[in-house]
Amino acid sequence: MSAASTAPAGECDLVLAGARVIDPETGLDGVRAVGITGGTITSVSEVAPPARTVWDVSGTVLAPGFIDLHSHAQSITGLRLQALDGVTTALELEAGVLPVGPAYAQAEAEGRPVNFGFSASWTDARMHVLDGVPLDRDSALDLFSTHQSLPGWRAPADDRGVARILDLLEEAVDEGALGMGVLVGYAPESGRAEYFRLAGLAARLGVPTFTHTRYISTEEPGTSLEGALEVIAAAAGSGAHMHMCHINSTSTRMIDEVASAVEAARGTGVRVSTEAYPYGAGATVIGAAFLEPDGLSRMRLTPRDVTYLATGERVADADRLAELRATDPGGLAVVHLLDEDDPADVAVLERSFTLADTVIATDSMPLVQPGGALAPDEWPVAPGLITHPRSVGSYARTLRWLVRERGALTLTDALRRSSLLPAQILEPAVPAMRRKGRVQVGADADLVVFDPETVTDHATYTHVAASTGFRHVLVGGTPVVRDGDLQTGALPGRAIRSGDR
Repeated sequence: MSAASTAPAGECDLVLAGARVIDPETGLDGVRAVGITGGTITSVSEVAPPARTVWDVSGTVLAPGFIDLHSHAQSITGLRLQALDGVTTALELEAGVLPVGPAYAQAEAEGRPVNFGFSASWTDARMHVLDGVPLDRDSALDLFSTHQSLPGWRAPADDRGVARILDLLEEAVDEGALGMGVLVGYAPESGRAEYFRLAGLAARLGVPTFTHTRYISTEEPGTSLEGALEVIAAAAGSGAHMHMCHINSTSTRMIDEVASAVEAARGTGVRVSTEAYPYGAGATVIGAAFLEPDGLSRMRLTPRDVTYLATGERVADADRLAELRATDPGGLAVVHLLDEDDPADVAVLERSFTLADTVIATDSMPLVQPGGALAPDEWPVAPGLITHPRSVGSYARTLRWLVRERGALTLTDALRRSSLLPAQILEPAVPAMRRKGRVQVGADADLVVFDPETVTDHATYTHVAASTGFRHVLVGGTPVVRDGDLQTGALPGRAIRSGDR
Protein backbone atom coordinates (compact mmCIF):
# COMPACT_ATOMS: atom_id res chain seq x y z
CA MET A 1 0.00 0.00 0.00
CA SER A 2 1.03 3.59 -0.57
CA ALA A 3 0.14 6.79 1.26
CA ALA A 4 -0.08 8.80 -1.95
CA SER A 5 -0.85 8.19 -5.60
CA THR A 6 -1.83 9.77 -8.82
CA ALA A 7 -5.45 9.52 -9.84
CA PRO A 8 -6.49 6.00 -10.87
CA ALA A 9 -7.67 5.21 -14.36
CA GLY A 10 -11.33 6.17 -14.68
CA GLU A 11 -13.48 7.81 -12.06
CA CYS A 12 -13.56 7.11 -8.34
CA ASP A 13 -16.91 6.31 -6.81
CA LEU A 14 -16.39 8.98 -4.15
CA VAL A 15 -13.77 11.57 -3.30
CA LEU A 16 -13.49 13.20 0.13
CA ALA A 17 -11.73 16.48 -0.59
CA GLY A 18 -10.05 19.09 1.57
CA ALA A 19 -9.62 17.29 4.91
CA ARG A 20 -6.48 17.13 6.98
CA VAL A 21 -5.61 13.49 6.35
CA ILE A 22 -3.74 11.63 9.08
CA ASP A 23 -2.30 8.20 8.36
CA PRO A 24 -0.75 6.83 11.57
CA GLU A 25 1.52 4.34 9.81
CA THR A 26 3.29 6.54 7.26
CA GLY A 27 3.12 9.77 9.23
CA LEU A 28 1.13 11.54 6.53
CA ASP A 29 -0.46 14.67 8.02
CA GLY A 30 -1.63 17.11 5.39
CA VAL A 31 -4.53 18.28 3.28
CA ARG A 32 -5.38 15.61 0.72
CA ALA A 33 -8.20 14.27 -1.40
CA VAL A 34 -9.05 10.62 -0.71
CA GLY A 35 -10.61 8.64 -3.54
CA ILE A 36 -12.68 5.51 -2.93
CA THR A 37 -13.68 2.89 -5.50
CA GLY A 38 -15.48 -0.33 -4.72
CA GLY A 39 -14.90 -0.10 -0.99
CA THR A 40 -11.14 0.45 -1.33
CA ILE A 41 -9.01 3.59 -1.12
CA THR A 42 -7.72 4.13 -4.66
CA SER A 43 -6.19 7.59 -4.37
CA VAL A 44 -4.61 9.80 -1.71
CA SER A 45 -3.44 12.90 -3.51
CA GLU A 46 -3.06 16.66 -3.33
CA VAL A 47 -5.24 17.10 -6.42
CA ALA A 48 -8.67 15.48 -6.36
CA PRO A 49 -9.04 12.73 -8.98
CA PRO A 50 -12.10 12.46 -11.23
CA ALA A 51 -15.07 11.11 -9.31
CA ARG A 52 -18.78 10.50 -9.68
CA THR A 53 -19.34 12.12 -6.27
CA VAL A 54 -17.25 14.62 -4.35
CA TRP A 55 -17.78 15.59 -0.73
CA ASP A 56 -16.15 18.77 0.50
CA VAL A 57 -14.80 17.93 3.95
CA SER A 58 -12.62 21.00 4.40
CA GLY A 59 -11.86 21.91 8.01
CA THR A 60 -12.11 18.33 9.26
CA VAL A 61 -9.72 15.50 10.03
CA LEU A 62 -9.93 12.31 7.98
CA ALA A 63 -8.45 9.24 9.66
CA PRO A 64 -8.75 5.47 9.69
CA GLY A 65 -11.94 4.24 11.29
CA PHE A 66 -11.56 3.10 14.88
CA ILE A 67 -11.03 -0.60 15.62
CA ASP A 68 -12.48 -1.63 18.98
CA LEU A 69 -10.92 -4.87 20.22
CA HIS A 70 -13.29 -5.08 23.17
CA SER A 71 -16.99 -4.69 22.42
CA HIS A 72 -19.66 -6.70 24.21
CA ALA A 73 -22.38 -4.64 22.48
CA GLN A 74 -22.76 -7.06 19.58
CA SER A 75 -26.25 -6.05 18.46
CA ILE A 76 -27.29 -3.78 15.61
CA THR A 77 -28.27 -1.07 18.11
CA GLY A 78 -25.10 -1.42 20.16
CA LEU A 79 -22.93 -1.18 17.07
CA ARG A 80 -24.89 1.79 15.71
CA LEU A 81 -24.08 3.68 18.88
CA GLN A 82 -20.43 2.74 18.38
CA ALA A 83 -20.51 3.89 14.75
CA LEU A 84 -21.67 7.30 15.98
CA ASP A 85 -18.49 7.27 18.10
CA GLY A 86 -16.26 6.69 15.05
CA VAL A 87 -16.01 2.89 15.22
CA THR A 88 -15.82 0.95 11.94
CA THR A 89 -14.80 -2.44 13.39
CA ALA A 90 -16.04 -3.76 16.75
CA LEU A 91 -14.72 -7.11 17.96
CA GLU A 92 -15.77 -9.26 20.94
CA LEU A 93 -12.35 -10.51 22.01
CA GLU A 94 -12.12 -10.38 25.83
CA ALA A 95 -15.09 -12.62 26.64
CA GLY A 96 -15.49 -14.21 23.23
CA VAL A 97 -18.24 -16.63 22.31
CA LEU A 98 -18.88 -20.34 21.84
CA PRO A 99 -19.87 -21.74 19.51
CA VAL A 100 -18.18 -19.30 17.14
CA GLY A 101 -19.71 -20.46 13.88
CA PRO A 102 -23.34 -19.71 14.85
CA ALA A 103 -22.37 -16.30 16.26
CA TYR A 104 -20.83 -15.33 12.94
CA ALA A 105 -23.75 -16.80 11.01
CA GLN A 106 -26.33 -14.90 13.06
CA ALA A 107 -24.54 -11.58 12.66
CA GLU A 108 -24.11 -12.09 8.92
CA ALA A 109 -27.77 -13.03 8.49
CA GLU A 110 -29.00 -9.97 10.42
CA GLY A 111 -26.43 -7.56 9.03
CA ARG A 112 -24.23 -5.21 11.05
CA PRO A 113 -23.44 -1.51 10.59
CA VAL A 114 -19.72 -2.07 11.27
CA ASN A 115 -17.28 -4.93 10.83
CA PHE A 116 -17.42 -7.61 13.53
CA GLY A 117 -15.66 -10.71 14.84
CA PHE A 118 -15.23 -12.95 17.86
CA SER A 119 -12.62 -14.77 19.89
CA ALA A 120 -13.13 -18.23 21.35
CA SER A 121 -14.51 -18.03 24.89
CA TRP A 122 -12.49 -19.84 27.55
CA THR A 123 -15.20 -19.30 30.18
CA ASP A 124 -17.91 -20.70 27.90
CA ALA A 125 -15.73 -23.73 27.22
CA ARG A 126 -15.25 -24.23 30.96
CA MET A 127 -18.99 -23.91 31.61
CA HIS A 128 -19.63 -26.57 28.98
CA VAL A 129 -16.96 -28.99 30.19
CA LEU A 130 -17.29 -28.50 33.95
CA ASP A 131 -21.00 -27.68 34.31
CA GLY A 132 -22.54 -29.36 31.28
CA VAL A 133 -23.89 -26.15 29.78
CA PRO A 134 -24.93 -26.84 26.18
CA LEU A 135 -23.25 -24.90 23.41
CA ASP A 136 -25.86 -23.99 20.85
CA ARG A 137 -26.78 -21.19 18.48
CA ASP A 138 -29.23 -19.48 20.83
CA SER A 139 -26.79 -19.20 23.74
CA ALA A 140 -23.69 -18.05 21.87
CA LEU A 141 -23.78 -14.37 22.87
CA ASP A 142 -25.12 -14.51 26.44
CA LEU A 143 -23.99 -17.84 27.85
CA PHE A 144 -21.51 -16.24 30.26
CA SER A 145 -23.99 -13.96 32.01
CA THR A 146 -26.77 -16.56 32.05
CA HIS A 147 -24.77 -19.25 33.86
CA GLN A 148 -22.78 -17.23 36.42
CA SER A 149 -24.20 -19.17 39.38
CA LEU A 150 -23.10 -22.64 38.27
CA PRO A 151 -20.52 -24.17 40.62
CA GLY A 152 -17.98 -25.92 38.44
CA TRP A 153 -16.59 -23.47 35.94
CA ARG A 154 -14.65 -21.35 38.45
CA ALA A 155 -12.78 -24.33 39.93
CA PRO A 156 -9.61 -26.08 38.75
CA ALA A 157 -10.04 -28.68 36.02
CA ASP A 158 -8.20 -31.98 35.92
CA ASP A 159 -5.89 -32.84 33.02
CA ARG A 160 -8.69 -34.41 31.02
CA GLY A 161 -10.93 -31.40 31.59
CA VAL A 162 -8.22 -28.95 30.53
CA ALA A 163 -7.61 -30.98 27.38
CA ARG A 164 -11.31 -30.85 26.49
CA ILE A 165 -11.43 -27.09 27.14
CA LEU A 166 -8.43 -26.48 24.93
CA ASP A 167 -9.84 -28.73 22.21
CA LEU A 168 -12.97 -26.57 22.10
CA LEU A 169 -10.85 -23.43 21.75
CA GLU A 170 -8.81 -24.96 18.95
CA GLU A 171 -11.97 -25.98 17.11
CA ALA A 172 -13.26 -22.41 17.43
CA VAL A 173 -10.07 -20.99 15.94
CA ASP A 174 -10.50 -23.44 13.05
CA GLU A 175 -13.98 -21.91 12.59
CA GLY A 176 -12.54 -18.40 12.38
CA ALA A 177 -12.16 -17.22 15.98
CA LEU A 178 -9.68 -14.33 16.13
CA GLY A 179 -7.92 -15.61 19.24
CA MET A 180 -8.88 -16.70 22.73
CA GLY A 181 -10.84 -14.62 25.22
CA VAL A 182 -9.72 -15.45 28.75
CA LEU A 183 -11.77 -14.04 31.64
CA VAL A 184 -9.42 -15.53 34.21
CA GLY A 185 -10.34 -12.74 36.63
CA TYR A 186 -13.82 -14.30 36.88
CA ALA A 187 -12.37 -17.70 37.75
CA PRO A 188 -9.25 -16.84 39.78
CA GLU A 189 -9.09 -20.32 41.33
CA SER A 190 -8.97 -22.01 37.93
CA GLY A 191 -5.24 -22.67 38.11
CA ARG A 192 -2.15 -21.19 36.51
CA ALA A 193 -1.08 -24.36 34.72
CA GLU A 194 -4.24 -24.31 32.60
CA TYR A 195 -3.62 -20.67 31.67
CA PHE A 196 -0.06 -21.46 30.63
CA ARG A 197 -1.23 -24.43 28.53
CA LEU A 198 -3.75 -22.13 26.86
CA ALA A 199 -0.95 -19.70 26.01
CA GLY A 200 1.02 -22.53 24.46
CA LEU A 201 -1.97 -23.48 22.32
CA ALA A 202 -2.36 -19.88 21.18
CA ALA A 203 1.32 -19.78 20.21
CA ARG A 204 0.98 -23.00 18.22
CA LEU A 205 -2.11 -21.73 16.40
CA GLY A 206 -0.62 -18.28 15.80
CA VAL A 207 -3.43 -16.33 17.44
CA PRO A 208 -3.40 -13.83 20.32
CA THR A 209 -5.10 -14.16 23.68
CA PHE A 210 -7.14 -11.41 25.34
CA THR A 211 -7.04 -11.60 29.14
CA HIS A 212 -8.98 -10.04 31.97
CA THR A 213 -6.19 -10.53 34.50
CA ARG A 214 -6.60 -12.77 37.53
CA TYR A 215 -6.51 -10.15 40.28
CA ILE A 216 -7.63 -6.58 41.03
CA SER A 217 -6.09 -5.52 44.33
CA THR A 218 -3.44 -3.36 45.93
CA GLU A 219 -3.02 -5.80 48.83
CA GLU A 220 -0.73 -8.82 48.89
CA PRO A 221 -1.12 -11.59 47.98
CA GLY A 222 -3.00 -11.48 44.71
CA THR A 223 -2.32 -7.90 43.63
CA SER A 224 -3.03 -6.32 40.28
CA LEU A 225 0.71 -6.49 39.62
CA GLU A 226 0.73 -10.23 40.23
CA GLY A 227 -2.11 -10.63 37.74
CA ALA A 228 -0.22 -8.65 35.12
CA LEU A 229 2.99 -10.57 35.74
CA GLU A 230 1.16 -13.85 35.08
CA VAL A 231 0.22 -12.62 31.61
CA ILE A 232 3.76 -11.42 30.94
CA ALA A 233 5.22 -14.72 32.15
CA ALA A 234 2.85 -16.71 29.93
CA ALA A 235 3.90 -14.63 26.94
CA ALA A 236 7.59 -15.05 27.76
CA GLY A 237 7.32 -18.77 28.42
CA SER A 238 5.13 -19.68 25.45
CA GLY A 239 5.95 -17.13 22.76
CA ALA A 240 2.27 -16.25 22.40
CA HIS A 241 1.00 -12.71 21.93
CA MET A 242 -0.80 -11.95 25.18
CA HIS A 243 -3.06 -8.90 25.33
CA MET A 244 -4.12 -7.40 28.67
CA CYS A 245 -7.60 -5.93 28.61
CA HIS A 246 -8.57 -2.64 30.28
CA ILE A 247 -5.42 -2.09 32.33
CA ASN A 248 -7.04 1.06 33.70
CA SER A 249 -9.61 -0.98 35.63
CA THR A 250 -7.55 -4.05 36.52
CA SER A 251 -4.41 -2.13 37.51
CA THR A 252 -6.12 0.84 39.22
CA ARG A 253 -3.64 2.33 41.71
CA MET A 254 -0.87 -0.10 40.74
CA ILE A 255 -0.71 1.24 37.19
CA ASP A 256 2.86 2.49 37.61
CA GLU A 257 4.13 -0.95 38.63
CA VAL A 258 2.14 -2.68 35.89
CA ALA A 259 3.33 -0.22 33.25
CA SER A 260 6.95 -0.66 34.33
CA ALA A 261 6.66 -4.44 34.04
CA VAL A 262 5.03 -4.23 30.61
CA GLU A 263 7.67 -1.84 29.29
CA ALA A 264 10.53 -4.00 30.57
CA ALA A 265 9.01 -7.15 29.07
CA ARG A 266 8.53 -5.49 25.69
CA GLY A 267 12.12 -4.34 25.80
CA THR A 268 13.23 -7.98 25.85
CA GLY A 269 10.96 -8.94 22.94
CA VAL A 270 8.04 -10.37 24.91
CA ARG A 271 4.83 -9.97 22.95
CA VAL A 272 2.44 -8.30 25.38
CA SER A 273 0.00 -5.51 24.55
CA THR A 274 -2.42 -3.43 26.57
CA GLU A 275 -5.63 -1.44 26.24
CA ALA A 276 -7.59 1.09 28.29
CA TYR A 277 -10.75 3.19 28.21
CA PRO A 278 -11.01 6.77 29.55
CA TYR A 279 -13.39 6.29 32.48
CA GLY A 280 -12.84 5.72 36.19
CA ALA A 281 -15.61 3.15 36.56
CA GLY A 282 -15.86 -0.36 35.19
CA ALA A 283 -18.86 -2.54 34.43
CA THR A 284 -19.40 -6.23 34.96
CA VAL A 285 -21.84 -8.83 36.19
CA ILE A 286 -22.63 -8.40 39.86
CA GLY A 287 -21.75 -12.03 40.52
CA ALA A 288 -18.12 -11.50 39.46
CA ALA A 289 -15.58 -13.13 41.75
CA PHE A 290 -13.87 -9.81 42.48
CA LEU A 291 -17.13 -8.29 43.79
CA GLU A 292 -17.31 -10.71 46.71
CA PRO A 293 -18.32 -8.42 49.62
CA ASP A 294 -15.42 -9.50 51.84
CA GLY A 295 -12.93 -8.69 49.11
CA LEU A 296 -14.00 -5.17 48.17
CA SER A 297 -11.62 -3.58 50.65
CA ARG A 298 -8.71 -5.07 48.69
CA MET A 299 -9.70 -2.66 45.89
CA ARG A 300 -10.30 0.19 48.36
CA LEU A 301 -14.04 -0.08 47.64
CA THR A 302 -17.25 -0.44 49.62
CA PRO A 303 -20.62 -1.79 48.44
CA ARG A 304 -21.73 1.79 47.74
CA ASP A 305 -19.15 1.96 44.97
CA VAL A 306 -21.29 -0.58 43.07
CA THR A 307 -24.37 0.51 41.10
CA TYR A 308 -26.85 -2.24 40.22
CA LEU A 309 -28.22 -1.27 36.81
CA ALA A 310 -31.54 -3.11 37.13
CA THR A 311 -32.69 -0.66 39.79
CA GLY A 312 -30.14 2.13 39.49
CA GLU A 313 -29.33 1.77 43.19
CA ARG A 314 -25.98 2.32 44.81
CA VAL A 315 -25.69 -0.91 46.81
CA ALA A 316 -26.30 0.00 50.44
CA ASP A 317 -24.21 -2.56 52.29
CA ALA A 318 -22.59 -5.99 52.20
CA ASP A 319 -25.87 -7.78 52.94
CA ARG A 320 -27.61 -6.16 49.96
CA LEU A 321 -24.65 -6.95 47.71
CA ALA A 322 -24.71 -10.59 48.82
CA GLU A 323 -28.46 -10.71 48.14
CA LEU A 324 -28.06 -9.35 44.60
CA ARG A 325 -25.20 -11.72 43.86
CA ALA A 326 -27.36 -14.64 44.97
CA THR A 327 -30.57 -13.65 43.16
CA ASP A 328 -29.21 -12.11 39.95
CA PRO A 329 -25.52 -13.06 39.52
CA GLY A 330 -25.59 -12.18 35.82
CA GLY A 331 -27.11 -8.74 36.42
CA LEU A 332 -25.03 -5.84 35.13
CA ALA A 333 -23.37 -3.42 37.51
CA VAL A 334 -21.12 -0.36 37.30
CA VAL A 335 -18.16 -0.37 39.69
CA HIS A 336 -16.66 3.02 40.58
CA LEU A 337 -13.02 2.01 40.89
CA LEU A 338 -11.63 5.55 40.69
CA ASP A 339 -13.25 8.85 41.60
CA GLU A 340 -13.44 10.97 38.46
CA ASP A 341 -13.83 14.10 40.62
CA ASP A 342 -10.63 13.40 42.56
CA PRO A 343 -7.52 14.87 40.86
CA ALA A 344 -5.30 12.14 42.31
CA ASP A 345 -7.54 9.40 40.91
CA VAL A 346 -7.82 11.20 37.56
CA ALA A 347 -4.02 11.23 37.41
CA VAL A 348 -3.99 7.46 38.03
CA LEU A 349 -6.44 6.95 35.16
CA GLU A 350 -4.43 9.19 32.88
CA ARG A 351 -1.27 7.16 33.49
CA SER A 352 -2.95 4.17 31.85
CA PHE A 353 -2.60 6.10 28.59
CA THR A 354 0.92 7.39 29.04
CA LEU A 355 2.11 3.78 28.80
CA ALA A 356 3.40 3.58 25.23
CA ASP A 357 1.20 1.75 22.74
CA THR A 358 -1.79 1.26 25.02
CA VAL A 359 -4.70 0.74 22.62
CA ILE A 360 -7.99 2.58 23.10
CA ALA A 361 -10.72 -0.05 23.52
CA THR A 362 -14.17 0.49 24.95
CA ASP A 363 -15.37 -2.61 26.82
CA SER A 364 -18.75 -1.58 25.42
CA MET A 365 -21.73 -3.14 27.23
CA PRO A 366 -25.31 -3.93 26.16
CA LEU A 367 -28.19 -1.59 26.88
CA VAL A 368 -30.29 -2.49 29.91
CA GLN A 369 -33.99 -1.81 30.58
CA PRO A 370 -35.41 -0.78 33.96
CA GLY A 371 -35.65 -4.04 35.85
CA GLY A 372 -32.40 -5.39 34.43
CA ALA A 373 -33.43 -7.18 31.25
CA LEU A 374 -31.36 -6.54 28.15
CA ALA A 375 -33.02 -3.99 25.89
CA PRO A 376 -34.54 -5.16 22.60
CA ASP A 377 -32.45 -4.56 19.50
CA GLU A 378 -34.47 -1.56 18.32
CA TRP A 379 -33.65 1.86 16.91
CA PRO A 380 -33.95 4.59 18.02
CA VAL A 381 -32.83 3.93 21.58
CA ALA A 382 -35.85 4.07 23.86
CA PRO A 383 -35.90 6.52 26.80
CA GLY A 384 -34.91 5.08 30.16
CA LEU A 385 -32.33 2.59 28.93
CA ILE A 386 -28.95 2.60 30.60
CA THR A 387 -25.42 1.33 30.06
CA HIS A 388 -21.89 2.32 30.96
CA PRO A 389 -21.04 5.54 29.05
CA ARG A 390 -17.90 3.87 27.66
CA SER A 391 -20.29 1.92 25.41
CA VAL A 392 -21.26 5.11 23.62
CA GLY A 393 -18.53 7.70 24.04
CA SER A 394 -15.05 6.25 24.56
CA TYR A 395 -13.44 7.57 21.38
CA ALA A 396 -15.07 11.00 21.47
CA ARG A 397 -14.08 11.28 25.14
CA THR A 398 -10.51 10.34 24.25
CA LEU A 399 -10.38 13.09 21.64
CA ARG A 400 -12.06 15.64 23.90
CA TRP A 401 -10.52 14.86 27.27
CA LEU A 402 -7.14 13.23 26.66
CA VAL A 403 -6.24 15.18 23.50
CA ARG A 404 -8.01 18.55 23.52
CA GLU A 405 -8.36 19.29 27.23
CA ARG A 406 -5.59 17.39 29.03
CA GLY A 407 -2.97 17.21 26.29
CA ALA A 408 -2.02 13.73 27.51
CA LEU A 409 -2.01 12.40 23.94
CA THR A 410 -1.36 14.10 20.64
CA LEU A 411 -4.11 13.82 18.07
CA THR A 412 -1.96 11.58 15.87
CA ASP A 413 -1.11 9.26 18.76
CA ALA A 414 -4.75 9.00 19.84
CA LEU A 415 -5.72 8.05 16.28
CA ARG A 416 -2.86 5.55 16.11
CA ARG A 417 -3.98 3.90 19.34
CA SER A 418 -7.57 3.77 18.06
CA SER A 419 -6.90 2.32 14.60
CA LEU A 420 -3.42 1.22 13.52
CA LEU A 421 -2.29 -0.44 16.75
CA PRO A 422 -5.34 -2.70 17.13
CA ALA A 423 -5.03 -3.69 13.46
CA GLN A 424 -1.37 -4.59 14.00
CA ILE A 425 -2.18 -6.76 17.03
CA LEU A 426 -4.39 -8.92 14.83
CA GLU A 427 -2.37 -8.93 11.60
CA PRO A 428 -0.31 -12.09 12.25
CA ALA A 429 -3.54 -14.09 12.69
CA VAL A 430 -5.65 -12.05 10.27
CA PRO A 431 -3.62 -10.80 7.28
CA ALA A 432 -6.68 -8.88 6.07
CA MET A 433 -6.17 -6.46 8.97
CA ARG A 434 -3.16 -5.07 7.08
CA ARG A 435 -5.75 -3.20 5.01
CA LYS A 436 -7.32 -1.56 8.06
CA GLY A 437 -6.12 1.20 10.34
CA ARG A 438 -4.54 3.09 7.43
CA VAL A 439 -5.35 5.83 4.95
CA GLN A 440 -3.35 4.44 2.05
CA VAL A 441 -3.98 3.27 -1.49
CA GLY A 442 -5.14 -0.33 -1.29
CA ALA A 443 -6.51 -0.04 2.24
CA ASP A 444 -10.14 -0.69 3.04
CA ALA A 445 -12.24 2.46 2.96
CA ASP A 446 -13.09 2.27 6.66
CA LEU A 447 -12.81 5.97 7.45
CA VAL A 448 -13.88 8.57 9.96
CA VAL A 449 -14.22 12.31 9.27
CA PHE A 450 -14.56 14.56 12.32
CA ASP A 451 -14.16 18.07 13.66
CA PRO A 452 -11.27 17.92 16.15
CA GLU A 453 -12.44 21.12 17.88
CA THR A 454 -15.99 20.02 18.60
CA VAL A 455 -16.03 16.21 18.72
CA THR A 456 -17.31 15.21 22.14
CA ASP A 457 -19.07 12.60 24.23
CA HIS A 458 -22.46 13.15 25.90
CA ALA A 459 -23.23 9.86 27.64
CA THR A 460 -23.22 9.70 31.44
CA TYR A 461 -23.65 6.93 33.99
CA THR A 462 -27.39 7.65 34.04
CA HIS A 463 -28.11 8.75 30.48
CA VAL A 464 -27.45 7.21 27.06
CA ALA A 465 -26.54 9.83 24.47
CA ALA A 466 -24.54 9.43 21.26
CA SER A 467 -21.28 11.25 20.59
CA THR A 468 -21.27 14.22 18.23
CA GLY A 469 -18.66 15.75 15.97
CA PHE A 470 -18.14 12.71 13.75
CA ARG A 471 -19.38 14.08 10.44
CA HIS A 472 -18.95 10.95 8.33
CA VAL A 473 -18.19 7.32 9.17
CA LEU A 474 -17.65 4.97 6.23
CA VAL A 475 -17.41 1.18 6.40
CA GLY A 476 -16.09 -0.36 3.20
CA GLY A 477 -16.83 2.92 1.46
CA THR A 478 -20.49 2.92 2.55
CA PRO A 479 -21.62 5.83 4.76
CA VAL A 480 -22.97 4.58 8.08
CA VAL A 481 -22.93 8.12 9.45
CA ARG A 482 -23.48 10.94 6.95
CA ASP A 483 -23.38 14.59 7.98
CA GLY A 484 -23.62 13.45 11.59
CA ASP A 485 -26.76 11.39 11.03
CA LEU A 486 -26.95 7.63 11.38
CA GLN A 487 -27.90 5.91 8.12
CA THR A 488 -30.32 3.30 9.42
CA GLY A 489 -30.51 1.47 6.10
CA ALA A 490 -26.76 0.89 5.97
CA LEU A 491 -25.51 -2.48 7.22
CA PRO A 492 -22.20 -2.87 5.37
CA GLY A 493 -20.25 -4.54 8.18
CA ARG A 494 -18.37 -7.71 7.27
CA ALA A 495 -17.19 -10.63 9.35
CA ILE A 496 -13.50 -10.73 10.26
CA ARG A 497 -12.11 -14.22 10.82
CA SER A 498 -8.69 -15.63 11.60
CA GLY A 499 -6.77 -16.41 8.43
CA ASP A 500 -8.74 -13.88 6.36
CA ARG A 501 -6.72 -12.39 3.54
